[in-house]
Amino acid sequence: MSKKSKFAKGVLLAAATAGIIAAINKFIFIKSTAKNLLEKEKSNIYSWRFGDIFYTKIGHGKPLLLIHDLKTASSGYEWNKVLKYLSKSHTVYAVDLLGCGRSHKPNLTYTNFLYVQLLTDFIKSVIGHRADVIATGSSCAFVITACNNNSELFDKIVLINPDTVLRCGQTPNKYGKGYKFLIDLPVIGTLIYNIANSRRSITDKFSTVNYSDSNNIEPETISIYHESAHLGDSSAKALYASIKSNYTCLSINHSLKNINNSIFIIGGEREMQIQETIEDYCLVNPAIEYEIINETAHLPQMERPEATASIICDYLDVQ
Repeated sequence: MSKKSKFAKGVLLAAATAGIIAAINKFIFIKSTAKNLLEKEKSNIYSWRFGDIFYTKIGHGKPLLLIHDLKTASSGYEWNKVLKYLSKSHTVYAVDLLGCGRSHKPNLTYTNFLYVQLLTDFIKSVIGHRADVIATGSSCAFVITACNNNSELFDKIVLINPDTVLRCGQTPNKYGKGYKFLIDLPVIGTLIYNIANSRRSITDKFSTVNYSDSNNIEPETISIYHESAHLGDSSAKALYASIKSNYTCLSINHSLKNINNSIFIIGGEREMQIQETIEDYCLVNPAIEYEIINETAHLPQMERPEATASIICDYLDVQ
């Protein structure tokens, strides 16, 4: 067999393999979103400069904005179990962040500053009043930064299991940039994304990180998170690539120290390093208050919604 013949066969084999992987990727996205579970809710759309932002609005009273964790499978669904409690005395807004859930998922590099601007614009354009804000996990960093930049838009702030101060300060490095390049590749990058956001991977995350008791995990919750990660087809991986390469991180030391707003941290009893994280936050800003919820991990608002809502309402209702 000549070298040209071997080369031609190699090219054909590579093309066939790429075609098969692309077909598998397409099938995964179609199957993951076929049940349309997230579209059961009535939609509100905020047309922002980088894409449409989905949000729900419920209740009457002082504005309360809910920001879900900045993860590719997350969405405003994270707050569904506490909405009925919080909406009794507040007008509650629960958004799907850009790149998440039902919101637009543009193919760009997502940064902390992008979400700072989204949060600022949403409060100005949609809510129109100073608001209390609750955020989870990685989203806490851009809430703190946005509050420091525009404190007149924020009243009380609740942080649920925020990232460590050290984690917030991480920056993109050569490894992270290389991984982002790999994920951005059309076929193999999409396959890696689908593996990282498979139903099994999401279930493992809930069992080991999000919940303290895996028996509390509802199958529909896994299905909804799986669907959320795959809405928007392959462009959904852009946020994943940005998160993994630390483009969404930003040091909060300066902002956290300068904020005069009332800040309350809710920690899950089994959240990794939560005591150390709270101590670090209080070291930067001694005025911060906190409470730990027993028998919960990263998402207490889903695992023990009534207890979480009770703590939130008690804090927000104090004048």
